[in-house]
Amino acid sequence: MSIKFQYNKTSLQTLDKQLKVRERALPTLKNKESALRSEVKRAKDRAAEMEQELEKELGRYEDMVRLWGEFDASLVKVEDVDLSVKKIAGVLTPILEDIHFNIAPYNPFTRPVWFADGIAILRNLARLGIEREVWLRKMELLDHARKKTTQKVNLYEKVQIPGFEDAMRKIKRFLEDEENLSKSAQKIVKTRQEQEVEL
Repeated sequence: MSIKFQYNKTSLQTLDKQLKVRERALPTLKNKESALRSEVKRAKDRAAEMEQELEKELGRYEDMVRLWGEFDASLVKVEDVDLSVKKIAGVLTPILEDIHFNIAPYNPFTRPVWFADGIAILRNLARLGIEREVWLRKMELLDHARKKTTQKVNLYEKVQIPGFEDAMRKIKRFLEDEENLSKSAQKIVKTRQEQEVEL
């Protein structure tokens, strides 16, 4: 990315202001990047924990597969999921507040005794699955923001700040050369005037 500038003092001042803005913003961006990095790791670890817990719970009921064939899964439905939002390092992330289930009425006298336990098991598995999805979504949002912040840090650090410094250096050299030429021209004119006065 080449920085557009003119060889004058106004352009030099403008570049200097833009450079200072970026130099002041860079530490903040780096802090945000590291905060996001740690939050992404935390969300990823939590999602992995939820995954393991879900698999563990599913494993506990594997030997009851034949019984699940008798179970009417339509008895338990997720009616609504309450989410709230929390800002982490400037990123809005979801937080699971509550899960509302709709339990269809059934006759406990005509159904097996373990149906009540089956409903509790399904609610627990659904809760684990939904919680895991919320943590995965949180991780995706934070990771996207981290990538954008990393790009901005790299843009400032590797492209814009060196570019502004280089452009300012070129302008300063040009202005110094112009000033030196002007002084030299003045000296030559003065010397010629002195020589003409002597004649």
